[in-house]
Amino acid sequence: MDPAPAVSVSAQAPRGPRRIVCLTEEPTETLYLLGEQDRIVGISGFTVRPKEARRDKPKVSAFTSAKIEAILALKPDLAIGFSDIQADIAAELVRRGVEVWIANHRSVADILDYVRRLGALVGAAARADALADRLAAGLDAIAERAAALPLRPRVYFEEWDEPRISGIRWVSELVGIAGGDDIFPELAAESLAKHRILADDVAIIARAPQIVFGSWCGKKFRPEHVAARPGWAQLPAVRDGFLVEIKSPIILQPGPAALTEGVAELERHIRRWAESGAG
Repeated sequence: MDPAPAVSVSAQAPRGPRRIVCLTEEPTETLYLLGEQDRIVGISGFTVRPKEARRDKPKVSAFTSAKIEAILALKPDLAIGFSDIQADIAAELVRRGVEVWIANHRSVADILDYVRRLGALVGAAARADALADRLAAGLDAIAERAAALPLRPRVYFEEWDEPRISGIRWVSELVGIAGGDDIFPELAAESLAKHRILADDVAIIARAPQIVFGSWCGKKFRPEHVAARPGWAQLPAVRDGFLVEIKSPIILQPGPAALTEGVAELERHIRRWAESGAG
């Protein structure tokens, strides 16, 4: 009797994890963009992109907490999170037998690399490379348009109001790509929010931002409250009415949204400032 023909292992088993819990928003968005959403079995409660993810997938985590038993009930073969803030969640899942990937990408280049790594992890490397290339090309186009602006505004990006926290690295870089200059580039290099806290408003006032972008994660930006801060009336941004909210889901998560919708909003308002004659 002839031996049975060999069956390729690669033909039998799909590549990568099949039951993924996304502890933050960016892996969910990226997997949907790659057409790999069927692998997702649970998501962050903060997820808003895409809408169908929020509609269809169980919400099992916040940012600093998670429903561990609910996650385990989903029988994941991988959980994906972000940063040291989720270290305790990751440690508990590891103790309970779940494989965990905690990414710690902080720059625009890191975000593009994250897209490529996540794609490779689920056997979609070619699609991930193409997606990252499209995202990079979009940023290059924005930077080219920004280079033609007559002036670059001084920009203060406020991630939180009490205490004041300035923008993280990828946000600072996107401000630059969109045509502005972050007034606290030295703080943007700090990965942890606690190291980007401004002790008082003296440095902000001294650096005289011409645009203030606010993105207070979890609450609405209130320009009237910002304008009423002691000593702020003299700032060009207040005087000229350039106190602008950027919604946190499109700028404060290190994924495709920041490199598309988020930077587009930055560009729109920076161009509006440049064309207004403010200064």
